[in-house]
Amino acid sequence: MHTDTERCVRAVQSKDARFDGWFYTAVLTTGIYCRPSCPAVPPKPEHMVFHPSAAACQQAGFRACKRCRPDTSPGSPEWNVRADLVARTMRLIADGVVDREGVTGLAARLGYSTRQIERQLFAELGAGPLALARAQRAQTARLLVETTGLPMADVAFAAGFSSVRTFNDTVREVFALSPSELRTRAPKHAAAATPGVITLRLPFRAPLHPDNLFGHLAATAVPGVEEWTSHSPEGVGGAPVGAYRRTLRLPYGHGIVALAPRPDHIACRLALSDPRDLTVAISRCRRLLDLDADPVAVDERLRADPALAPLVDKAPGRRVPRTVDEAEFAVRAVLGQQVSTAAARTHAARLVTAHGTPVVDPEGGLTHLFPAPEHLAALDPDALAMPRTRRATLTTLVRRLADGDLRLGADSDWPETRAALLALPGFGPWTADVIAMRALGDPDAFLPTDLGVRRAAGALGLPSTPSALTTRAAAWRPWRAYAVQYLWATDSHPINVLPA
Repeated sequence: MHTDTERCVRAVQSKDARFDGWFYTAVLTTGIYCRPSCPAVPPKPEHMVFHPSAAACQQAGFRACKRCRPDTSPGSPEWNVRADLVARTMRLIADGVVDREGVTGLAARLGYSTRQIERQLFAELGAGPLALARAQRAQTARLLVETTGLPMADVAFAAGFSSVRTFNDTVREVFALSPSELRTRAPKHAAAATPGVITLRLPFRAPLHPDNLFGHLAATAVPGVEEWTSHSPEGVGGAPVGAYRRTLRLPYGHGIVALAPRPDHIACRLALSDPRDLTVAISRCRRLLDLDADPVAVDERLRADPALAPLVDKAPGRRVPRTVDEAEFAVRAVLGQQVSTAAARTHAARLVTAHGTPVVDPEGGLTHLFPAPEHLAALDPDALAMPRTRRATLTTLVRRLADGDLRLGADSDWPETRAALLALPGFGPWTADVIAMRALGDPDAFLPTDLGVRRAAGALGLPSTPSALTTRAAAWRPWRAYAVQYLWATDSHPINVLPA
């Protein structure tokens, strides 16, 4: 979009927040870059140039605006819609792969040469993987500086910098302030935060309807791993709406996160065993809640169908509840085959108790990390209280995941992974598609055989047979996963209700 100058100028002049993350405005006369919704007086059009990423702005010598903080804007929705090389690369960079494994490790995961990846990123984003990872490190450093009392040296290494000097130079270059000045400008209550706990706001594009999003996570929560609590992530001053809490398995350790909906953001409280996991934890929480989606584009397409229009108008901005761990969700999807939500939770809780990694939760509600595939690889099928065929399905899945024969992650190719899942014994279209929708993040995954979808379709006058419904749903592409959320919402199931 950044090449459409006229459209970008109109978005900046109208301060349209819907375009935050789609492009960035660099101001030639001031040397700063802003998000389109920056509250400052818009510059003259001849003084504006547009870039597709914050990293491209920084490479061009611009520093971040201190008013609109463009480094904290929602990510581009492009990376959620697409499954090509650039989109998969961006998802891996957000997951911290470049910081942990370098560009060569990134290339190895994707199966391309480093030159091919750099060429495509430069062509589309104006920056290579190192510059994009550097921009992400700068944002992480700012969060740690402003929301924790960590010594600056600890902040530098936690954010992924190789030295304190590089950290200082980058912060000064990107924000035109030293790390100490950033901390001085931060709200005073940040210094009083609980040690090891980081409180922040996760932005999103409005509208966001939280009922089915948090309702789904709460209704399917696995005891010991997830819970809905009345405690607010923002402490005493937060709104009394409660929060979804869960444990996180992270590259350097583990964490516990609390997430709660607010009118203009998601309140987030993170407790991490290793601060180096902050970037990954934030990325996975945003992915869990589908916060980088473009609800205006989604709802516009679905509203064009007269049968869906009343559902969209009633509660616009529904998101797809996703996951923080793709392998975990795949296991839970198999446990949930042809059983109730309560039964699936019971099966998962037994696995957690027997094979999960214990953690300490100061609030007492969470006890374990969900077991990783390698912890389940030696699972005794006879210990599972489920039909023999489903036991075989589960043990085959965890063995393939543990051996690395099946990879589920941010870099997954959606069609190829779906085909690989369907090749497993006991995997039908429903299981493969629900994993594609909620674990892999495919916005066009569809569940025509799902009982709730078929029941809702029949009530709305839509075809209720899978083949006929699939044909009708072609008009909803590429947002059929969101159409599923609107169809599910016609039922009174607890997944559609924000917990009290």
